[in-house]
Amino acid sequence: MTAQPPKIRRLRVPDINVVNHRTLKKALGGTIVGNTMEWYDVGVFGYLITTMGPVFLPEADKAVQNLFLLGTFGATFIARPLGGVFFGWLGDKIGRQKVLAMTLMLMAAATFAVGLLPGYAVLGIWAAILLVVTKLIQGFSTGGEYAGATTFVCEHSPDRRRGFFVSFLDMGSYLGFALGAALVSVLQLTLGQDQMEAWGWRIPFLVAGPLGIIAIYFRLKIEESPTFQATLEQEEEAARHPETGEVIGPVGPVGIFKEHWRRIVLAMILVAAANTVGYALTSYMPTYLTTNKGYDEIHGTLLTIPVLVVMSLCIPFTGHLSDKIGRRPVLWIGAVSTVVFAIPAFLLLSIGTVPATLTGLALVAFPVTFFVANLASALPAIFPTAHRYAAMGIAYNFAVAIFGGTTPFIIASLIQATGNDMMPAYYLMATSAIAAVTIYFLPESARRHLPGSMPSVDSDEAARELVATQDDNPLLEMDSLPFDSSYEAARAAHAEPQGRPGER
Repeated sequence: MTAQPPKIRRLRVPDINVVNHRTLKKALGGTIVGNTMEWYDVGVFGYLITTMGPVFLPEADKAVQNLFLLGTFGATFIARPLGGVFFGWLGDKIGRQKVLAMTLMLMAAATFAVGLLPGYAVLGIWAAILLVVTKLIQGFSTGGEYAGATTFVCEHSPDRRRGFFVSFLDMGSYLGFALGAALVSVLQLTLGQDQMEAWGWRIPFLVAGPLGIIAIYFRLKIEESPTFQATLEQEEEAARHPETGEVIGPVGPVGIFKEHWRRIVLAMILVAAANTVGYALTSYMPTYLTTNKGYDEIHGTLLTIPVLVVMSLCIPFTGHLSDKIGRRPVLWIGAVSTVVFAIPAFLLLSIGTVPATLTGLALVAFPVTFFVANLASALPAIFPTAHRYAAMGIAYNFAVAIFGGTTPFIIASLIQATGNDMMPAYYLMATSAIAAVTIYFLPESARRHLPGSMPSVDSDEAARELVATQDDNPLLEMDSLPFDSSYEAARAAHAEPQGRPGER
């Protein structure tokens, strides 16, 4: 009588990844510092545009100076997709931790270098060219930062609390922006415009040097993602025993796009909507308050800082909420609240008083709190482990380059073309309405294991419980679990599996 192969692979306790909380904390801390530094630079550079213009183009008029600095700021977004493609491919090939260390080193060095650049008085037009080059390098490194950080923390986190842990990345991002804006504001108030143009503008960039060294130290201490490590071991096993079946491995960016283009496009739409609201709050609001609402430059900046801080501290709560009720409902809250609150927010900003302005800014910040943190856990979970970093790098950075970085320009152009100060509200409503429809097609990933990975849990007890309830657990997709090749080889030979090496 011919033996029949087993039809159903049983999940065993050794199959499950039990999260080491000490390792998780190190991974979380090591990635947060990079995100904080990235947005610290965004805040610093954005708020120093009017100060740095006379340093690098003193012979040009004010409009040309601002245009040059805004263009330089935009250059970082041109370089980000290139960095996202390159570092994403590299991260899927050699590991997340190594690549995240590289991106942070490049980012910190480029930010520090800006503070050392000679001005026009020393190098002439070459000073401006060097500024653009350093920002391009920074944008290139940043392209690999966020996609890698979200992927890395997702793979370190337990499935049932992934939204909560990953949300700390965006909390660090917006706190970094607030920190950069606050430092620039303090320097402007204490030094005055003349001293800021003479030498004070360098201080925020030079601060990135020692901060970067500390951040790099912490990042070098973090360990590789256990999920990615398991995928590497599978690929090595498959290479030794090709008859056991095909294992997905790293391929080029074109191949990844061909294979995952539907989900990449879905991710791009959601990233575009979330970052349109996010960049409207962070990068455009100070300009809007100054240019359109009559605030001076310092107060236009200062009014956004408390809103950013409070919003940042609320982000982990929305991440926790997504673990409880699902990613899609929380993202719908972000999209729908943008549509509902956009017009009231800009009407409040039009009143011109400080309480009304703060309330209007808070109404813009509310949907950002629900949007950005939950995309950080939802989007990596729609791609398989072997392609996750690269696919995220493509989706996130192209969307941010096309929509996020252009948000201030698009909004300002709409106001200029129509003379209507409510155009920003209509633009935010349109992008979020599209996102609300797109969320319907987003696979729900809350409390579920990552595609191409074994389940991750908090404790040995949770692992045993998961094994005991596997037949009735709707969150387990048994067919998608990457069971070890020794089992597959045994099944192919119509024999019972021998188990993992540790069980023999």
